[in-house]
Amino acid sequence: MPDNSEPVENTPQPVRFPRPAVGRFSLYYRELYRLLDQGKTHINSKQLGSIVNVSPAVIRRDLSNLGTIGRRGVGYQIDQLIEQIGVVLGSGLQWQVILVGVGSLGDALLRYRGFERLGFRLVGAFDLDESKVGKQIGGVSILSAETMVGKLAELSPDLAIIAVPADVALDVASELVAAGISGILNFAPTTLRLPAGVAVVNVDLASELQRLAFSVQNLPTGPPR
Repeated sequence: MPDNSEPVENTPQPVRFPRPAVGRFSLYYRELYRLLDQGKTHINSKQLGSIVNVSPAVIRRDLSNLGTIGRRGVGYQIDQLIEQIGVVLGSGLQWQVILVGVGSLGDALLRYRGFERLGFRLVGAFDLDESKVGKQIGGVSILSAETMVGKLAELSPDLAIIAVPADVALDVASELVAAGISGILNFAPTTLRLPAGVAVVNVDLASELQRLAFSVQNLPTGPPR
């Protein structure tokens, strides 16, 4: 299939994508939104690949799995790609999200303005520090962690973000699972293993820095001096 192609309108069929592909779709989605904000309407696989550091062949394969194929000379239509990728990522839905732990990282997450656009609405945040309770950060009310179990029934969240110390992360996650939350993004520096039927993504920032340092050390030019 030629690189410069315009998609034909086609509803993507349900496909089980491997985790690396889902990660790529998330990158495409973010960058396509940025391009749309800049007034761009079309893009080809070579251009998108240069932005997200993915080969054009991989991008064409990913997008063809969405049912997106086209013709030479125009490029993929950005708004259609955003819609189709949003279906795969679940961003076409509105997800209610809570945050547990309003330390420095939690504070930054509450101030991040990109969640709403992607379909994630922060409906509440919980912390043990009573000096924070009753305040708002980024328009989100801080509630007492001691009232969390009761408040969850009221807020009806679909997903939760955990940004608490490692030694309490599992207890917090267990309470969230018991309350019916089936998806957890864990920023605590510990790997959570939860029951089947609960999706969990563990994000260890220190480990990511270690991976980055390893990559720098293995650059062709070597690490900086």
